Amino acid sequence: MNVNKESNIYGLMAEFDNPTAVVVAAKKAHEAGYRKMDAYSPYPIEELSEAIGFHSNRVPLIVLVGGLAGLFAGLGLQIWTSAIEYPLNVGGRPLISWPAFVPVTFEMTVLLAAFGAVLGMILLNGLPRPYHPVFNAPRFELASRTHFFLCIEAEDAKFDLGETRKFLESLGANEVTDVEK
Repeated sequence: MNVNKESNIYGLMAEFDNPTAVVVAAKKAHEAGYRKMDAYSPYPIEELSEAIGFHSNRVPLIVLVGGLAGLFAGLGLQIWTSAIEYPLNVGGRPLISWPAFVPVTFEMTVLLAAFGAVLGMILLNGLPRPYHPVFNAPRFELASRTHFFLCIEAEDAKFDLGETRKFLESLGANEVTDVEK
């Protein structure tokens, strides 16, 4: 039975005792065709993000765009002020003196790249998000202490409540619970 959009089910949560079990379960779930899933653990597990199929990281691109914007803003502002808006010829020096522009340009590049990194990370992580449906799962508080969880969302194209439950139980989960919205 497929879960429709009006259903009160967010997904199914499987609980595991060790990191190896959750990584193996995540790999098998990804191989089985599930794409909308997430895994939770008390500490970072490098293999886990690869196992659930998470490969995109757009923060470096956002930092690059912010850095380039800072570079062009710093240079543009200095060129505009010193050569166009208020040109002063002091001792026959050129109006656009790029060595004098390096410190401000560097600082603007670093400033806007840092803003891009922070804002990009916050927005791409969906923050601020004070509530998430997985907090409704019983025993989920153990995700920050000792246990490992794999949640397959109901929005997944392959999600079927009964079949997905059987699949998660076949992976050796200690417990499989419904996660309500």
